[in-house]
Amino acid sequence: MYKTYLNWSSGKDAALALYRIQKSEEYKVERLVTTVNSEVDRVSMHGLRTELLIQQAESLGIPLELIKLPGTVSMEHYNSVMTEAVTKLVSDGYTHSIFGDIFLEDLKHYREEQLEPMGITPLFPLWKMDTKELILEFIELGFKAITVCVNAKVLGKSFCGREIDLEFIKSLPPHVDPCGENGEFHTFVYDGPNFKEPVKFEVGEIIKREFTASKKDTDCFKDKPHSWDTAFWYCDLISK
Repeated sequence: MYKTYLNWSSGKDAALALYRIQKSEEYKVERLVTTVNSEVDRVSMHGLRTELLIQQAESLGIPLELIKLPGTVSMEHYNSVMTEAVTKLVSDGYTHSIFGDIFLEDLKHYREEQLEPMGITPLFPLWKMDTKELILEFIELGFKAITVCVNAKVLGKSFCGREIDLEFIKSLPPHVDPCGENGEFHTFVYDGPNFKEPVKFEVGEIIKREFTASKKDTDCFKDKPHSWDTAFWYCDLISK
């Protein structure tokens, strides 16, 4: 079996990609890799507390590796840090990397371009699949997730801190992807068929945060509609 690591966001797409790969006899996921904001000790973009991320990995029974980044990071610095991290993974014998991407061509191309020179083969278990079917499969398999971040440009505060269930999917506006593949919302998965036990937490404050992005960095992903939107609602989850 190929020694494989998974780029773990703590959300539903990564969880479903992991579940599918675990059914394969060709790849063995031996590590979860997550970028975290070192200034606030939270998962980058999702805003999830690192302690919940650690509990999540423990329930999945897979070692977790944290890649620490500053709160504001340029693509140049990001690439440098990731190259260093992947170089270490290669030296540890890893040959394949898993992503939960579904249909963002520019992002897939970027990942392939970055990993090819390093000898890592990227895998995309959910690639080009129907997102409505994927989210229904996620729910039917028994995964449990809650929204922790929503793009304020496309969704209101009421969508933050909600369970991912059939009612949530039905309530999404027509222009919002059912899996939030354009960055409309991000989730925290706290239970599922490959979890030993549910991650226990309580819902805390919901707040709005605004960010800025440089023109140099936005030019890197011109075709990703919501990559550089600057206002987001965050739901703080607190470990119990």
